[in-house]
Amino acid sequence: MPGLRGIRARLTVTLVALVALTSALLGVGSYLVVDSRLRDQARENAANEAAFDLTVVAPKFGLGASPTGDAIVASGLLQTVSGRGITPIVDLGDGTTPIAPTEVVAALPALRSTLGPIVAQGRLAYAWTNVGGKPSLVVGGRLQPAGPDFYFVHDESDLEAILEQLRLALGGIALALIVVALLVGRVIARGVLAPVEAAGRAAERIERGDLSARVPVTSNDEFGTWAGRFNRMAAALAETISRLETAQAQNRRFVADVAHELRTPLAALVAEASILREHLGELPPDSRRAGELLVDDVARMRTLVEELMELSRFDAAAERIAAEPIDLVRLVRSVVAARLPQAELRLPDEPLVVETDQRRLERILGNLLDNAREHGGAVGAEVTLDIAPDELVLTVADRGPGVPPDRLEQIFERFYKADPSRAGGSSGLGLAIAAEHAVLLGGGLRAVNRDGGGLRIELHLPVTGSLQRGDLAAIGRSDREGATSATQEPHP
Repeated sequence: MPGLRGIRARLTVTLVALVALTSALLGVGSYLVVDSRLRDQARENAANEAAFDLTVVAPKFGLGASPTGDAIVASGLLQTVSGRGITPIVDLGDGTTPIAPTEVVAALPALRSTLGPIVAQGRLAYAWTNVGGKPSLVVGGRLQPAGPDFYFVHDESDLEAILEQLRLALGGIALALIVVALLVGRVIARGVLAPVEAAGRAAERIERGDLSARVPVTSNDEFGTWAGRFNRMAAALAETISRLETAQAQNRRFVADVAHELRTPLAALVAEASILREHLGELPPDSRRAGELLVDDVARMRTLVEELMELSRFDAAAERIAAEPIDLVRLVRSVVAARLPQAELRLPDEPLVVETDQRRLERILGNLLDNAREHGGAVGAEVTLDIAPDELVLTVADRGPGVPPDRLEQIFERFYKADPSRAGGSSGLGLAIAAEHAVLLGGGLRAVNRDGGGLRIELHLPVTGSLQRGDLAAIGRSDREGATSATQEPHP
């Protein structure tokens, strides 16, 4: 179910996003705390060592106030500091060459600008910087009272390596948590949405006509309550549909029984009306008019009963298709000539032969032509036959009043009349019967209003293609032979 898959994906993504955000916050926070603690500890240790070297160790080596560079080198202080892994830089000032290893002497100008002002005040200063291509902590101080300035460079490559490992570890942990969250999120989302998926499957079964479909109640929470209500709704719907189907079956059976029972007395009425029609000219004018009305009413009653019997056969699924090769162009011409000869024909020039049921196609077209004549007259009526690769479209259009757009689908319902107050006329079953025949042929009817007024009804039928010329010729020979044999048969 695409909708549920989308919800499941959103739930999973939400959970993964929350875990990723939490992991990022915790990881960054942990890293910042550890980084700060390690750097503070390194700075504190370096400051203590620098103060010890300047205030305790230097005097022990006999360095007093303002010693010369040679005295500093000869004292052995620099060797002692270097022995602890610290690189000293001695800034003698006044343009004198500093005492420092070659690889770090280039960093002195930057140290003077950043740490020099603080060192000149007699205080210790520090800076995290890059010295000689290595991450370093530099602590600066001055021999009291006048100097020189000492800069102690601590190689902190090990500290940076530890922090790099910490970053990689935290990133790996965060990635692992995201993967776990993705897997767990899918499981959780599937479990949370399981009742919804079950309801979707049940609704789909109900849509296909299985009214026994229910949602399993697997919990006592809100989903369980919802599943119970869904099941009660489905049960009520099934009961309602069952009652409607029973009532519909009873109504159809009633109509079929009535139509069947009317056939016998109606046959007598038809016979009597035919006798009366032959003697209408012998009746007085007043009686003649009553007789004409009686004959017309009996004819309409006969048509109504026949239509009801035809619909009852559809309801009983007793109708069967008798498909045969049919030349549609010739069929349309003959039916239009008999039912509405004034209609304008727009047909293909070549014969168009398909496999279909001729009787049903004639019934559909005849009912559509009768409807066009009744509501639009003969003026402006058009009959069109179009063929597409997979279907044919037979259209009957009139110039009548048309149908309100919201009632276009209702005109194919039984006993529907656009003007219910109209007396006489059709029974309202012609289009319904045509629609039933169209469905039986695998197609359908569609009604649209014409531009400029009027109604256009389209018959859409699936086809697999026209027959070849040889088949068409065979059909023509068969028809001619049948006609010849029929004329030679003696009358009984």
